[in-house]
Amino acid sequence: MTSLRAAVPAPLHGLARRGYLEVGRATAGRRNPPGMILVGASRSGTTSLFRALNDHPDVSPPPVNKGVRYFDLNYGRPWDWYLGHFPLRRSHRSTPILTYEASGYYLFHPVAVPRIAQHLPDAKIVVILRNPVERAYSAWKHESARGFEWEPFERALALEDERLEGEVERMRRDVRYQSFCHRHHSHRGRGEYAGQLERIYAHFPRTQVHVIQSERFFENGAQEYARLTEFLGLRPNQPASFGRHNARPSSPMPVALQRRLEAHYQPHNERLESLLGEAVAWG
Repeated sequence: MTSLRAAVPAPLHGLARRGYLEVGRATAGRRNPPGMILVGASRSGTTSLFRALNDHPDVSPPPVNKGVRYFDLNYGRPWDWYLGHFPLRRSHRSTPILTYEASGYYLFHPVAVPRIAQHLPDAKIVVILRNPVERAYSAWKHESARGFEWEPFERALALEDERLEGEVERMRRDVRYQSFCHRHHSHRGRGEYAGQLERIYAHFPRTQVHVIQSERFFENGAQEYARLTEFLGLRPNQPASFGRHNARPSSPMPVALQRRLEAHYQPHNERLESLLGEAVAWG
């Protein structure tokens, strides 16, 4: 499906987006709510997986943006605002369309998953995880390039607990509160996957949750994609490619710092393996 961004000239993106959403809200009752949510983790291949899924003829993302960001950043908005992002139901199709959205922040956000469960209890949840050491370094590079991080990597890690102190409590108390530090400075915390996956399992049955390991997806995309489409109940299909998107090449992480992060993540990885019932690809 062609996105609104691709179909409209760049100078008109804002106007087209506002017009689409106004029409969307007015026709919210005829929109097809998402049957699947790709919740992250960020910097783990969510964009690459999103693009591969969009090659499937029976899948439709939001026409405006990859992620609507309703359950993390826009929860104060009305429900019809959310529904207005999705395509209209297509009664003439013999094969149902699976609508979905993706946000790499949903997995780590403290209340996004409970909110998804409240509004979309039957939705399927897809998680993609990456070696947490590499993910942390990639996240730091990404946030630095965007101007949201200004500390060297080692210093940013040392400051992380201080920067995030009290932020989760503020987010829980106020649905409109957006924590800059929680969103942009949680380089290490986002890789502590076990607790985040336990939160998903507390709100969704395991039959509705599919976990992909990023390294295996990029090593054997066809096999992992086939497993995903089977989980989603889609007919077999192979995308044109499984390319990496949004990668940021740079100098390697200092070895001593890498070793410290590996030691930090070891107990989290062991808990994750117990939850998954399989070894992690980076172990």
